[in-house]
Amino acid sequence: MEAAGANMDLYRERLESARNLRRQRSTREATRLLTALLQEAAPADIHQAALLELALAAQDEADLTRSQQVYAQFLSRWPNDPRVPEVLLRQGQNFRTMGLTQLALAKFYSVMTAALVLKNDQFEYYQRLVLQAQTEIAETHYLAGDFAHAADFYARLLKQNHPALNRPLTQFRLVRALHAVARHDEAVAHAQDFLSRYPDAPEQPEVRFYLAKSLKELGRASESLQQVLTLLQEQKTRTRNRPELWAYWQQRTGNEIANQLYRDGDYVRALEIYLRLRELDPSPAWQIPVAYQIGMTYERLMQPDQALNSYNRLLSREAELGTNAAPGLKAVFDMARWRANFLQWEQRVDRFVRQLATPPVRPNDATPLEAPVPAAAASPGLLETAPTASATRPPDGAASPPTPLAAAP
Repeated sequence: MEAAGANMDLYRERLESARNLRRQRSTREATRLLTALLQEAAPADIHQAALLELALAAQDEADLTRSQQVYAQFLSRWPNDPRVPEVLLRQGQNFRTMGLTQLALAKFYSVMTAALVLKNDQFEYYQRLVLQAQTEIAETHYLAGDFAHAADFYARLLKQNHPALNRPLTQFRLVRALHAVARHDEAVAHAQDFLSRYPDAPEQPEVRFYLAKSLKELGRASESLQQVLTLLQEQKTRTRNRPELWAYWQQRTGNEIANQLYRDGDYVRALEIYLRLRELDPSPAWQIPVAYQIGMTYERLMQPDQALNSYNRLLSREAELGTNAAPGLKAVFDMARWRANFLQWEQRVDRFVRQLATPPVRPNDATPLEAPVPAAAASPGLLETAPTASATRPPDGAASPPTPLAAAP
């Protein structure tokens, strides 16, 4: 008996050593210890724990095929073990990572069946496993691009009151799925509810993005614009802990909605967003394309002077970048230069056309056909003389011919 107890302590010590090695990412050493332990005449509970650790070690090394084989061996040897639902859950996660969606879903459904069949007093534990399996089913549908089924499963999850359910994350996923399948009325309702319930959630800026997009799709452009402006005006205190995340969604939301408004011909609302976007980031990579779009929008609003100012403001930064400008920015500089030259040419044409349309100024005295006879010609007995050079010049105050129009750029 003493020898058996000593051996049991040794088995447990080796199992714990292997477990610690795996947690420290020393999976090869852990695998070696676990394999040796499985080859010894250790008790069943030691073999069970060692087999599960071996599957996790293979999973840590991304050898999912090997991990699945080990899990299958466990299920074959101990089909009535209380840990069967958890093993099935891990198999489902592995299958999903391997891209085997249908096999993953089958395993997740098996989790719920196994949890109901097994007789055990750990009801709360199995209830959490079932909840996780339902969540994994929704996630699997979403990752496979089956957003309609994903939305249905997320909606069902939200009807549960289990404290283990991550409600903010579930509702966030639901908003994304609803938007993806163009169920915009529902997406708007759940997004607005999410923003009111979880104002400090890390998903808040992305949810506002989907809200603005869905509102725009529903034809509620003014409300969509308000959501964009609200996101762009978020206080620094709200973005302090996640500046990169907030910057990404502020830029993406503003850019996509403004571009859509621009394509729809709603230039006033588009310009309002572009002007706010300009203040988000001082870097040339952001400022230059936004300035170009502002100029284009001013052109559509028939404000060429404002457009020209925006293009010139953009071009003033060309020297700042020098030869370090990326090809994309160089292209924007070239387009802005062309637009600025074109606007200047249009302005010169407009001035010339207005000048042509102005009636010529006539002198106050008689017209040339009624000009008085020179005094010398009127004197009797003298011959008529040809007009002098000075007589051929237009009288003071007469309109001079316009100057030729400069060539268009």
